Amino acid sequence: MRFRNRFQRFMNHRAPANGRYKPTCYEHAANCYTHAFLIVPAIVGSALLHRLSDDCWEKVTAWIYGMGLCALFIVSTVFHIVSWKKSHLRTVEHCFHMCDRMVIYFFIAASYTPWLNLRELGPLASHMRWFIWLMAAGGTIYVFLYHEKYKVVELFFYLTMGFSPALVVTSMVRHSCIILVTSLNS
Repeated sequence: MRFRNRFQRFMNHRAPANGRYKPTCYEHAANCYTHAFLIVPAIVGSALLHRLSDDCWEKVTAWIYGMGLCALFIVSTVFHIVSWKKSHLRTVEHCFHMCDRMVIYFFIAASYTPWLNLRELGPLASHMRWFIWLMAAGGTIYVFLYHEKYKVVELFFYLTMGFSPALVVTSMVRHSCIILVTSLNS
């Protein structure tokens, strides 16, 4: 109990079922600083990935991943600053909150892009590339239409996008076994 009383100022109350989480002032500051701190390394890392790419396909993939990473930190930083310091501008805050959620979908898709584009993962990988980006678009439309209304559906979108590329691993293993058996028979 003493621990809870000592750190009470860092904690907030639970979010209502269909309401938005209300961070404390300390959480706002931590979100702003940690996200802003990572913008420059994301830009530098993206530039290095692009520069170290060997061919056009790798350059495009590095660009997609780099843009997703940079957008994530930039949009999230702006949202947290507006939410912390300009919360009286409800329309602006709401807009940036939606953008923050939307960019998460695109970052998930962008983070799978190098893995799905640059490795031989079997026939399922080509379908998974499209599925991930369609899920990102679907998540964006969902956020635009139903922002903060059905949190379980939003969680389902995030989890589906996060775990569905694991199906490619089963396809990759099967594809590798077929190649191995074929090479052993010849």
